[in-house]
Amino acid sequence: MGTSFGSRLKNRGLWAWRRASTRYPKLAVLRRRLASAGSGRARVVVAPEESGEDLSPANVVWIFCVARSGSTWLASIMGEMDGTAVWKEPRVGHLFGEFYENNPKAKTESANFIMGTPARPAWIGSIRHFVLNGARYAFPNLGPDDFLVVKEPGGGVGAPFLMEALPESRMILLVRDPRDVVSSSLDATREGSWQKEQRRASGSGRKSLTAKQPDAVVKRSAKKYLRNMERARQAFDAHTGPKSLVRYEDLLADTLGAMRRVYSELGMEAKGDSLARAVEKHSWEAIPEDMKGQGKFYRKASPGGWEEDLTPRQVEIVEEISAPLLDEFYSRRGSAG
Repeated sequence: MGTSFGSRLKNRGLWAWRRASTRYPKLAVLRRRLASAGSGRARVVVAPEESGEDLSPANVVWIFCVARSGSTWLASIMGEMDGTAVWKEPRVGHLFGEFYENNPKAKTESANFIMGTPARPAWIGSIRHFVLNGARYAFPNLGPDDFLVVKEPGGGVGAPFLMEALPESRMILLVRDPRDVVSSSLDATREGSWQKEQRRASGSGRKSLTAKQPDAVVKRSAKKYLRNMERARQAFDAHTGPKSLVRYEDLLADTLGAMRRVYSELGMEAKGDSLARAVEKHSWEAIPEDMKGQGKFYRKASPGGWEEDLTPRQVEIVEEISAPLLDEFYSRRGSAG
C-alpha cells in the first residue's frame, strides 16, 4: 500500500510527539488543557438524559484488559476513524472497583455503605451520571453521532459496575497471554525502563523490586491479571449490548481482519479504506527503531516471548495463578493444545 509524502510527514509528527510525551508525561496533560480551552464550547454539566446534542451513551466504547495487552495500539487504530475520540485511562473502573473490592463482604451488604447492596440501584445510577458527565466535560466537541473509545487497562475490576450502569454502551474485551503480560510487566519495572523513567520524571520514582525479588513481582502481577480479567470477563458475559472479544495474538496475526470483525460485532461502520490506513499507520513497522526494544514501551510485538524471558519457576507461578483464564484461551507449557 502506497503512502503519500503528506502521510509520512504526519506520521513522523505523531512519533515525535509520542517520543516527547513518553519522556515528559506532563506534556499530555498540557495538550489536553490547551485543546479544551480552545474548543469554543461551553462546558455546562447537565443531567445525562437532558440534552440530545451531546455524546450518546450507546456510542461509548469500553476497552477492558490489563496493562501491556496492546490497548494503546488498539485504541490508536480506532481513534483514527472520523468522529472518534480516545479517552486514555480515566481509571474510572479502578476508582469504583478497587474501592468496592477493598471492603469486607459484610460491609458491602450494609445499607450504611455508600455502595451497599440495598442501595445498588441508586449508586449504579450515580456511576452512570458520573461517567457521562465526566466524558462530556472532557470531550465537549463530541456530538450524538460521534464515538468515545475508553481505554481502561487495569479497569476490569470495576467493569461489572460500569457495564451495568451503561448497558447500551459497547464493550471490547482484549485478552493477552498472561505469561507475556507478566514478562512485559517485569521488563517495564526494571531500572532504566520507560516506566521507571516516566515515574522518575513525574517525581514518583521508587527503587524497583524486580532485581531483588523478581518472583514476588511475577506473583503480584499474575494475581492482578487474574482479578482484573475475571471481573472484565464477568462483565462481558453479562453485557447485553454490542460486544467483541479479541485476543492480542489474533490482532497481531491479522490486524485488519481482526479490526473488521471487531467493528462488525460492535455495529460500527468503518468507511472506505479508513480502517486499512489506520492499521498501516499504527503498524509495528511504522514505529521508529529507537522507540522499540527491551526497556521501551513498544517492546516486542511477538507472542511467546515469555519462553525466553521467564524462568521455569516464574512460568509455573503464572500458570498456577491464572489457570481459570489461561486454560480457556491458551495452552500451558508442555501441553499439546
